Amino acid sequence: MDSLTGAKITFPMFGDKFAITTPESFQLFGLSIYWYGLIIAIGFLLAYLYCNHRTKDFGLSQDNLIDMLICAVPSAIVGSRLYYVIFNYSIFKDNFWSVFDIRSGGLAIYGAIIGAAIAVIIYCKVKKMPIGAFFDLGSLGLLIGQTVGRWGNFMNREAFGSETDIFCRMGLTDSSGVTTYYHPTFLYESVWNLLGLLLLHLFSKSGKRRYDGQLFAMYVAWYGFGRMMIEGLRTDSLYLFDTGLRVSQVLAGASVAAALVYLAVNGSLPHDKEKLLLNIAAANAAKAEEEAEAKENTKSDVEK
Repeated sequence: MDSLTGAKITFPMFGDKFAITTPESFQLFGLSIYWYGLIIAIGFLLAYLYCNHRTKDFGLSQDNLIDMLICAVPSAIVGSRLYYVIFNYSIFKDNFWSVFDIRSGGLAIYGAIIGAAIAVIIYCKVKKMPIGAFFDLGSLGLLIGQTVGRWGNFMNREAFGSETDIFCRMGLTDSSGVTTYYHPTFLYESVWNLLGLLLLHLFSKSGKRRYDGQLFAMYVAWYGFGRMMIEGLRTDSLYLFDTGLRVSQVLAGASVAAALVYLAVNGSLPHDKEKLLLNIAAANAAKAEEEAEAKENTKSDVEK
């Protein structure tokens, strides 16, 4: 893939004139700004703005969201790096300090999700808050970040698939002028995540969410199925040690199975929607308002 750094990108389905030759970075005030990092940052910002707007829909506050992110973001970065290092150990075994050189690449989204999830669980345990509501809101943010973030792979000329002649193939022209066409797997995953975001957004707005954690389970099943299918096309997969199995494909398949079982079991059980954190928060707010109003009325009676 190194030979394709800065390669011209073409998509025949858009015609011969469509070509992208944008470099991986640009200069701003003397600093090198990498498109990959910028696009990831944009994805994070959009995810935050969306989640910040919808906190009340899940019984949370904007302060809850910020506190959670303070815990989850560093943990996600550490998790994404550890995941990559563990399943690519041969690259790092002779140079331990290179483990910390994340500017040279080597982050994995599944590791980020696992790291963030662990941080959220710890945060919720400490704050004695239900985990499911945070996971539900976070799943929507994840889909936004993943939809946008995959375009960072596009700018880096990475995370593409095997050679193909499919109609939506992506052409990469190397320094010698030779063009090879590949599956644009970054595009497949971005579109899959965008579709999942639209479906889960509509579901979360429909009032059909029966219990906290339901939306997150649906996210795990949706994303996992898409990743399991798309991962098989990629040429840069991490492998499960010496088994020859793609680790993300195995993890995706296992997560889909677990999520479907979870959804099936909970789907067969009765759920009191009043136990949703959203409704608990609304009931507590109404109770506090009634108590404040009663206190005010008592004060008025005494003054009379």
